[in-house]
Order: sequence, then C-alpha cells, then structure tokens
Amino acid sequence: MMTKPMKWFCRMGGKSKFSKKDIDGMKKTAALKATDRNSYSWNMDFYPYDDGSGYEARFSSCGICKLMKEYGLYELTPALCHLDYTMTDASGTAEFVRKYTLASGGPYCDCGYKKKV
Repeated sequence: MMTKPMKWFCRMGGKSKFSKKDIDGMKKTAALKATDRNSYSWNMDFYPYDDGSGYEARFSSCGICKLMKEYGLYELTPALCHLDYTMTDASGTAEFVRKYTLASGGPYCDCGYKKKV
C-alpha cells in the first residue's frame, strides 16, 4: 500500500498538518455534515486538544463502512481503518491515536493527531 507516490502524498500532507489552513479545513468539513446529503460520505466533529498538542476528528458516520457493507466486504473494513496509522506515520509530523472505529462496532471513529516532538 505504501508505494513511492503514496509516501510522497503523505509527506506533502504532513507539511501542512496543524497549520491554520489545516485546522480551518477540518472545521469546515465538520460543519458540512456531508452524509446528510451523500450517504457515502462522512459526518464528523472537530475537537482540538486542550493542551495544544493536536486534534481529533470524530466521525459519527462513514461512507466506506456503508459501501463495504453493500459489497459484502464489511469484515475487511477494520484493515482499511488501520491504514490511518500507516499514512500518519509516513507524514513524519504526527502520531495517530485512536480508541474506537465504527467498523469495529465503536460508538464513533476517533482519528486523533498529536504533534510529534
């Protein structure tokens, strides 16, 4: 999965992680509530960490979960969720933290990003 182009893509994304543009984009995405109009998209909320160490995107609906169920491949979905760790690690700027995924039966999917020090 981590081909040279994918590693490059992750590193480029990492360069702007935690920037004002990144934070503003997360807030806009949260306000969009896209699943309300497209069931194959996501609804999420944005939570900055109180200590300034990063933020969490908390998803209440997941378009990939819906699609994988429709194709009868839902049991593979947690493996896709695990790619969040790999892609964040490849960014070089953040540590990915998670407690729950919707795909594993959690109440939501939390995608936490902590600044590497």
